[in-house]
Amino acid sequence: MRIVHAVALALPLLAGGCLSTAASVVKAPFQVAGKAVDWTTTSQEEADRNYGRKMRKAEAREGRERREYEKRCRRNPDDCGEYQGYRAEDARRG
Repeated sequence: MRIVHAVALALPLLAGGCLSTAASVVKAPFQVAGKAVDWTTTSQEEADRNYGRKMRKAEAREGRERREYEKRCRRNPDDCGEYQGYRAEDARRG
């Protein structure tokens, strides 16, 4: 009887490492699934950052094209009409 009590008392100490390993194995699929969801979804902050980057690039492109247009107009004012080039507001729509 004493042997059974001794084994019962020592069991948690002997199996402690095994229990934490078992817990890690059980949690692993859920942690992997959580990471996969994080990688595949876009947060609102990330979407806003990406939109801001897109608009800055569009505005920079429009600025370059308008400067080139104005430069051509200064050289040859007779061929100059209304600006028909790229507009950053077009990037907002699509």
